Amino acid sequence: MKVLLQRSGPASVTVEGQVIGAIDHGLVLLIGIEKHDGQESLEKMARKVLNYRVFGDNDGKMNLNVQQVEGGLLCISQFTLAADTKKGLRPGFSCAAVPEQAETLFEQFVNLLKTTSSCPIETGKFAADMKVSLVNDGPVTFMLEC
Repeated sequence: MKVLLQRSGPASVTVEGQVIGAIDHGLVLLIGIEKHDGQESLEKMARKVLNYRVFGDNDGKMNLNVQQVEGGLLCISQFTLAADTKKGLRPGFSCAAVPEQAETLFEQFVNLLKTTSSCPIETGKFAADMKVSLVNDGPVTFMLEC
């Protein structure tokens, strides 16, 4: 499982011209599900996302997590994160979960975040052509892997 985590100001996701998810500030999560992922990966990643310290404290040091700053989470499924890009000029997707598995795990991950935090959580639409807008704060971006 891979999550590209971006600290964000206002962020939204649009499908067919309609905003379907938005946060005022918090984290935008681009989520790639791989075929070997399961419940253990979901739980580990949820703990990591919710507790990852990327927000500034009173001294400007990254010591606070999204829950401590009362931020939201905008969760977007991102199939292309599972790509193998080590060789050649075209990505390979043999490591990616099949769509049915990926959709189920994505939904389970979002539900896990909802049940283990008080953060407002918004999502995109699985397998849709989405337009994601965000103000990357910092910019602060991390690739998390489980």
